[in-house]
Amino acid sequence: MRNIIDFSSWQGGLTTLLGLALVSLVAVGIRLLVMQTVQQRRERANRQINERLKTLIAAYKTLGGSFTGTLTVDPSHLRETRAADGGRDSPEPAMAGSDRRRRLRDAVEAALSDVMLLGTPEQVRLAVQAVNGMVAGRNVETAALVSSLRTFVREVLDLDKVPADVSIPKQGPLRPAGDSTRAARGERAGGMDGGRSGGQSGEGAGAGGLGLSHGLGAGAEEPDGTAHP
Repeated sequence: MRNIIDFSSWQGGLTTLLGLALVSLVAVGIRLLVMQTVQQRRERANRQINERLKTLIAAYKTLGGSFTGTLTVDPSHLRETRAADGGRDSPEPAMAGSDRRRRLRDAVEAALSDVMLLGTPEQVRLAVQAVNGMVAGRNVETAALVSSLRTFVREVLDLDKVPADVSIPKQGPLRPAGDSTRAARGERAGGMDGGRSGGQSGEGAGAGGLGLSHGLGAGAEEPDGTAHP
């Protein structure tokens, strides 16, 4: 150390200052590199957590977005419904809500797949049980899985636990909007467009009649044989 720090002459002092500056620069560079590496790892972990939370919250909304009505998932397909209906090929089963059940089943299967990919071991176990029940053709409930998802999301977001005196009713899959709603909206929109087009046609016809009357008036003659200008 005595040989490194030498201020006995200006040459020694300059060399000492340059050495200290170089050491400080290397230390600062190493510190910045370590801080950047740690920050990148933290950002990557935060992105993973955010993506996981986003996926699980979407699965929670799909699996537990309903509190009333039928809270189970019917895994039957249209051909099974027709077979149970006597093998008829009429579209009555589809009109009775089979398409709605199909969309509900597809949404629940996608949500269960996401839970099995990004959920906790308990959530994966519950999701696998639900999938096995659907594969076996049984109606399955998702209330237990929804409760596990709710608890996990609140813990990750550092939220308070649900009070013990609050009783949350059973939750079921979110029911998709039926095609009848979209059809009704289309009919209303078509009626409004038809009314507007009818009004425009009436206005055009009125304008044509007015022009015709003016033309006839311009070509009429007076009793004395003189025509109007």
